[in-house]
Amino acid sequence: MGPALVTPYVLTVDAGVRELRAADHLLHALAAELALPEDAFGCTHLVRGERPRVVLSLALPSEPLRRTALERLTGLGHEVLPGLPDPVGRAVLYPGVTSLTGTLTVADVLSRSAIDRVTVLGTPDPPGPGTPLTTRDHVRPQWQDGALVLTAMPAAGGSLVPFEVPDPTPCCADH
Repeated sequence: MGPALVTPYVLTVDAGVRELRAADHLLHALAAELALPEDAFGCTHLVRGERPRVVLSLALPSEPLRRTALERLTGLGHEVLPGLPDPVGRAVLYPGVTSLTGTLTVADVLSRSAIDRVTVLGTPDPPGPGTPLTTRDHVRPQWQDGALVLTAMPAAGGSLVPFEVPDPTPCCADH
């Protein structure tokens, strides 16, 4: 189940961020500032249109924590709204994320974190539970139909890596 279905205590934070990497850093900073518990979710959402940007959502486990977060975030000058901006956020903070380091099996990823399933880009079948996944310490699943899904891609030796790379090359970097 996605954070909107698990808890009604969801906030959207618009800090005017334009890049995913900056949004990730802001989510981590806000989690530290607000002392968010391990069972909180923090996601990024792309907003298109006249003013493209990345907004954040925080799904919190209780109403008192939501109220405190709302007051503190507003006090920091962020625009804060109730609810999710959309149902397909990219999870940066979620239960178990800190345990997803190094190389783990798909079964380990699923048992140690809130990730519901792993899919492999370009294949219809899910990977076997014993398939190794090299996390690169950067695991960013996305909400799909209420499930947290990690998309992976094949790597050397029959292993997998998350589809999203930790340090992507900016578009037109060689121009």
